[in-house]
Parts: sequence; C-alpha cells; structure tokens
Amino acid sequence: MGVEWREGVERGLVVLDGFHALKHALRFGADVRVAVADDPEAVRALAAQLAPDVEDDVKRLVQPAELRTLLPRVHPTGVAALAVRPDAAEGRDRLERMPRTAPVVVLDNPRNLGNVGAVVRLAAGFGATGVVTRGDLDPWHPNVVRAGAGLHYATTVQSVSLETLPPGPLYALDPEGEDIRALTLPDDALLAFGSERHGISPELRARADHLVSLPMRPQVSSYNLATSVAMALFHWGGPHPG
Repeated sequence: MGVEWREGVERGLVVLDGFHALKHALRFGADVRVAVADDPEAVRALAAQLAPDVEDDVKRLVQPAELRTLLPRVHPTGVAALAVRPDAAEGRDRLERMPRTAPVVVLDNPRNLGNVGAVVRLAAGFGATGVVTRGDLDPWHPNVVRAGAGLHYATTVQSVSLETLPPGPLYALDPEGEDIRALTLPDDALLAFGSERHGISPELRARADHLVSLPMRPQVSSYNLATSVAMALFHWGGPHPG
C-alpha cells in the first residue's frame, strides 16, 4: 500500500486527510481511489455512526495501512484517502457560466493555508459558486484540503490571474469602501478579499467596480480572512431554504 499511495500522490491525486474530508468528498461526488486506516473497522464504525449515507463507500474503500509511514501527521480519526482532482476545464465553465445564482469568492494573494481551507469550507456551506485565488499559493495544497474538510468537492476551487477572473461585478473589501450594510450584494458578484497584512493589491483595487467595508470598531486593525468572508457571504444571504 505504501508504494501505491506514494505513486498516487506523485500523479497528483488529492490527499483527503481525516474522516470528515473523506465523508464530504464522497458526498459531493469525488472519485476516491483508495482509503487507508490504522484500524479499518473503527473507521467503518465511524461511518455507520456519523455518515450512513456514505457508509457503503467507506466500507468498500478502506484498507489497512500504517498511516505514520504515509503522512507527515496522522489525523485523530485515523484515516486518509486519495481522490482525483476535479477537471479544471469543467470548473472554469462553472465559474464563467452566467447568470450565476451565487457569488464567487476571490482571495487576493492569500498566505495562510489554513485560512484558505476555512474559506473553502465557508463557501461550500453558503453555496457560493466557487473560490478562486490569485498568487502563488496552491488552493489544493494538502493543508488547505485538510482545513477545508474535503469540501473542495462541494464548490469550485481554482487559481486565476487578474486577466482570467470570472465575469461579474467586482466588490473588493477595503477599509475605505462603502459600509456593506448599505449595499445589496448581487448573486453574480465577485467578492474579493486581500490578506490581513496588506489588504487588496493595487491592481485588483483598481479593477474593482465597488469598494466595500465591513463594520469594525476603531483601532482594531483587521479581521481574520475567513471571518471577513463569512460576514460578506452572510450579508449576501446564503443558500435558499428547501
């Protein structure tokens, strides 16, 4: 199994680290090639308890393996898996398809892998069309997928450049912008967020159709990136009931 696992990683298969990542990937249609666990029976029991909708898939996939020989750190749930990365062209089609029924989150040169994963998790929960990143951070890095709990498969996650941003009016979060509470965010919006330290880059700021600010007490310098995204998506409105 060790050789098969390493070959899969070298081929670019996505590492799903932990039971929740495996569960979500299966729920949202991921092509999971293999799952491994120190104690497969314990993982099968966990599936029966927490995710009976994917229990049969987990039972079929999970095989015994010594995880500490395959991963830099072992998730407390004691399971990991490898899955095929979604087709980039299909993802691009979803991002560009208009009219959109939900915004796209744009992360401008993010630096923290865990924050990006948290944003993917938020976007999936709110039903956003996708999350796109500018810069050199890989939004499919194993630590991002880990922080996103496998919910990359519940939305569209890609890297873009300024020239390849999806269509739609660009709302950039900026302290000098109009208070978000005075605005209605349209379903086809691009909601752009900069890093906590530097904010939106000058070139993306210049491209923005609207500058938007979040309410913040004076002398508080910034919010965590995922918190800012959550506030903006909540203001947009989120998934419709039913």
